[in-house]
Amino acid sequence: MTFLVETATGPIQSSELGRVLMHEHVFVISTEIQQNYPQEWGDEQFRIDDAIKRLNELKDSGIDTILDPTAIGLGRYIPRIQQVAKEIDLRIICATGLYTFNELPHYYRRRSSSGVDALTTHFVQDIVEGFADTGVKAGVIKCATDKPGLTPDVERVLRACAQAHRETGCPITTHTNAEAERGLDQQRIFDEEGVDLTRVVIGHCGDTNDLDYLQQLLDAGSILGMDRFGIDGYLTTDERVEVVAQLCEMGYAQQLVLSHDASCYIDWIEGEVPLTPLPNWHYLHISKDVIPALLEAGVSNEQIDTMLIDTPKQFLESQNLGGY
Repeated sequence: MTFLVETATGPIQSSELGRVLMHEHVFVISTEIQQNYPQEWGDEQFRIDDAIKRLNELKDSGIDTILDPTAIGLGRYIPRIQQVAKEIDLRIICATGLYTFNELPHYYRRRSSSGVDALTTHFVQDIVEGFADTGVKAGVIKCATDKPGLTPDVERVLRACAQAHRETGCPITTHTNAEAERGLDQQRIFDEEGVDLTRVVIGHCGDTNDLDYLQQLLDAGSILGMDRFGIDGYLTTDERVEVVAQLCEMGYAQQLVLSHDASCYIDWIEGEVPLTPLPNWHYLHISKDVIPALLEAGVSNEQIDTMLIDTPKQFLESQNLGGY
């Protein structure tokens, strides 16, 4: 059976995905700030050329595809991503969904049609018809739950993501706060909405070494995003490597995926990438540093291929299980 995966340059066969980093942004932008105070963003072509350079370096390091979970709330602008994607061999998978820790944008507060949440309508449109008139379709649904927990608006987003997933088959990837164990909240809501939890990546699980929490998520069936290598404020690279090695030894390699949550440009933190406080937070850290460290820690080459190739492929194929 042939499975197609949507990318910024059109659908490809899942066998073409190769090695996948499952949580990397290209641009994270506070859109209204940059539109009104554009001096930090600077020249548009410079930013595009810089992204092309960085992503070509990532391709040269052995990575073939990135999943870019830049949903509404993170500055998603698909025409810019298309410009980058057309100039590189590396593939970019784009996301629908909405990113908020507490409140919805005012636009969505009083919008529904025939009892269907406007969030769900937009998410399904991005998956089935594509983003605006770009021709690019979403390959994943993104949502977030952080320290504030399941506020009414966050819960609404989670349920809308679940409804879009049920209607289309598109898989779900999330942002969580691992310290507050928000992945358990997400699994509960998704389970109530009839989501197959094996088709959900619970994000940022590599921010904790609480194996009891991680095992709860794993035993419920979800994939864990060990996806913030280089963000040393939570755990160091050595600590992150140790957690992955322990989980692999426990037999969970097939439920782990790897990434950095890095970007070419992010205006949430002052300065250019790589940021001075986080020198390892860049696209090449896994290829250059983390994989050798995992091998040294006893993770096998086969398990690394599982985390970078087999599990991402299986997860992204699941978008074809819907009715569109």
